[in-house]
Amino acid sequence: MVKKILLLGSGELGKEFVIAAQRLGQNTVAVDSYAGAPAMQVADAFEVINMLDGDALDLVVARHQPDLIVPEIEAIRTERFYEYEKQGIQVVPSAKAANFTMDRRAIRDLAAKDLGIRTAKYLYAGSLEEMYAVVKEVGMPCVVKPLMSSSGKGQSVIKCEADIEKAWNIAGSKGRGDSGDVIVEAFVNFTSEITLLTVTQKNGPTLFCPPIGHVQERGDYQQSWQPAAISGADVKAAQEMAERVTRELGGAGLWGVEFFICEDGVVFSELSPRPHDTGMVTLAGTQNFSEFELHCRAVLGLPIPEITLERVGASAVILAQSEGVNPYFEGLEHAAVYPKSDLRLFGKPSSREYRRMGVTLAYNSIGTDVFTCVDQAKEMAALIRVKNK
Repeated sequence: MVKKILLLGSGELGKEFVIAAQRLGQNTVAVDSYAGAPAMQVADAFEVINMLDGDALDLVVARHQPDLIVPEIEAIRTERFYEYEKQGIQVVPSAKAANFTMDRRAIRDLAAKDLGIRTAKYLYAGSLEEMYAVVKEVGMPCVVKPLMSSSGKGQSVIKCEADIEKAWNIAGSKGRGDSGDVIVEAFVNFTSEITLLTVTQKNGPTLFCPPIGHVQERGDYQQSWQPAAISGADVKAAQEMAERVTRELGGAGLWGVEFFICEDGVVFSELSPRPHDTGMVTLAGTQNFSEFELHCRAVLGLPIPEITLERVGASAVILAQSEGVNPYFEGLEHAAVYPKSDLRLFGKPSSREYRRMGVTLAYNSIGTDVFTCVDQAKEMAALIRVKNK
């Protein structure tokens, strides 16, 4: 049966989801705050609205009468989702999940206080004066994040008192939504970071993808690889935590659950109720289904018999270096000569410094050192330059 899917947020992750949905014969409407967003280029229809305007959101829902609402970003008036569920619309993964995970306060308190899951020590601050006191209690170094942001936007590290006001201003300028509050986290002395893609199903068990390792800079992922080499005990601990949190939030779909791997065990970090940017490595064919195909199958209620590792792989980001419109790429012919590789250019209509404009992908057979794929993906990305007319 054909379902109408209203996609709220139309970036590169949404674009791949729309492609996966259309391959299964579904109808998609892509929504974002600007025209020409990546997912709009492949969807059946599109709308341009401010999704923090609840009335505008209501109008779009009423106009299209979707069967499913699939959020792709945080900056949405998510409290309206409860009413949409009452109307019989399936919110992915659920209205509760969307509301909790769009707000770091809600999801962190759920994990740490309600479920007793291990997290970094953390406190909240609602003003610069309060932040000075909170940093003193949490200790330095510490990490500051807006309560609502995406892909590490507005995140910074405080190493000394002089960094506090700067971190407050960064969080205030990069956060999304109405809240100006921040979360201040004690710095975790980790050996690695992973994303555990977790799939909850309507009529089936919770499934887990092989863990994905990643490197971040400026709060954004730069490279990711699959599988990440962590112990079986740490994998099991991460799976147990992910299952507890996703079960509490409810609904069907793919979740990106982030963890710190430390010498003394696993620490829960964050959770996104949708495909994760680090999971773009799955576009290299590392799994039998990409994260976008898994998300689509789960929200449609299609069975997922298993998730298998098919080969090792890596992704590296292609970043813009300047602001401009109508960007184009140079160096594709040099990057394309690499064997066992691929790339994705997102088609964003404008660029700005450090904006993610594409990814390079490298893969090899199981048993190959995955970091040879990381090195290749990085080399390919370095050959591609984003230019503006």
